[in-house]
Amino acid sequence: MLRALRNYSTNSRRALDLRKLRPMILNRIEHRARDYPVKPILPVAREVLRARTALYSGVSTLIRHIPVWACKYCPEVYIGEGGHLIQTCHGYRRHGKKKVHEWVNGSVDDVIVPVECFHLQKMFQNIIKHQERFDHQRVPAVVELCLQAGVDSNDPSVVITAFDNADDHRSLSEDDLRLIGRQTLDAWEKLRSGVHKLLFVYPARVCKHCCEVHVGPSGHKARTCGVFKYESWHGTHFWKKAGVDDMVPPKRVWHRRRQDPPILVDKGRNYYGHAPAVVDLCSKAGALVPSTYFTMMKIDGLTAPV
Repeated sequence: MLRALRNYSTNSRRALDLRKLRPMILNRIEHRARDYPVKPILPVAREVLRARTALYSGVSTLIRHIPVWACKYCPEVYIGEGGHLIQTCHGYRRHGKKKVHEWVNGSVDDVIVPVECFHLQKMFQNIIKHQERFDHQRVPAVVELCLQAGVDSNDPSVVITAFDNADDHRSLSEDDLRLIGRQTLDAWEKLRSGVHKLLFVYPARVCKHCCEVHVGPSGHKARTCGVFKYESWHGTHFWKKAGVDDMVPPKRVWHRRRQDPPILVDKGRNYYGHAPAVVDLCSKAGALVPSTYFTMMKIDGLTAPV
């Protein structure tokens, strides 16, 4: 049997002349800013800022009526009466292991994790060097994403006011708390959904080894990652594509169900559920939780054996 052979000629395709392509590539890079901001996505950015404002306002109101506890030595947060007894505290700088948490009063930042980044005057500007890190303002990452999406900096939705007003201690009824919880939960869902849409259009980076976020086509050069001796990369960030959880972190907390004991103990840790802190706070206020969180919260799960 004869086999059909093909002879490929090296001259069948003209070689690309990179010297001719180089000016075209450089011109494309220089004028790529003309494609931004994308006007059809501008209403999404405005909606994200309005949802962020409503979220902070709602959380700051709910934490005055629903107890929120934060561990003194680790990032653990609990929403409920008196805290829990689950031994998951690692102490200050992880000097301990499997200890009981020491609870103090929590704040808005314990429920909504603040994520900041460098503010850029324009999206395609020179990469921020290490010695220039103090020349750029740090702003919330979600706000920076919306600013790069074309939102006017003088827009009232951009101005983040002080939501934590300690002078407002008026009592709220159960119906008022339920309404605020439902509005806050809606704002949380709109915020995450809007950021998810914006990240399809506008680039953002997050470090693989820390929680540093940079909104822009490439990360900055500030060497602020390696702060311990064992880190061999000498403070240089390793960037990857950022997701919604990097921009709006879902602070996970232990969720107490109806079938759980009044105080969660360490023996039942494998039976208890989790929930994002905002979702748990709104559920404590009486809001109905979307079914997407049921698996995480183990709504119909078994109780811990006595």
